[in-house]
Amino acid sequence: MDLIKIGKFISLKRKEKGITQSELAEKLYISDRAVSKWENGICLPDAGNMPLLCEILGITINDLFSGEEVDMKDTEKKLEENLLEMTKQKEQKDRQLLMIEVVLGVIITVMFTALLIVSCIFEMSNIARCILILVDTITFVIAAFFMLKIEQVAGYYECKHCHYKYVPTYLSVNLAPHMGRTRYMKCPKCNKKSWQKKVISKK
Repeated sequence: MDLIKIGKFISLKRKEKGITQSELAEKLYISDRAVSKWENGICLPDAGNMPLLCEILGITINDLFSGEEVDMKDTEKKLEENLLEMTKQKEQKDRQLLMIEVVLGVIITVMFTALLIVSCIFEMSNIARCILILVDTITFVIAAFFMLKIEQVAGYYECKHCHYKYVPTYLSVNLAPHMGRTRYMKCPKCNKKSWQKKVISKK
């Protein structure tokens, strides 16, 4: 998906409608800086803004993702290409998130251990020792919740029984027994419990 092409297309259609960036932003209830980012190819509009944006610009969502007005004959083909591209981008983003989870896990574990060693070895007042251990523990817990959120949203879990792939709730991931990225959970489709592996692709 070519963000630069999409950005230029948004800019072109906006100008054709005689709308300024500020006016478009006002219609969408966002900042004009967000519109500027779209038009400069920095990011895509949020999914929630896309229908209204397309309505204002007089284009389809397929046109938006293609960065051009799509001929009716090519609509199905272009839609398929755009969906495949979006799937690839999600998989790439999920891989990056899971890598961040690993790196963060290593950093926070090393830091947690180091601060515990410091609090045990070095001489300091009891208050200072308690504060150091408390800060260390709070930091570890916050990082653990953040890593668990990544674990929940990145990729899918696959049921061992029916092979259904889904994104579980944060609570079910949090409460599930686990070994690495394999968790013992109930499948929302077949309602059977099994050790479910984390997978990136839904194919």
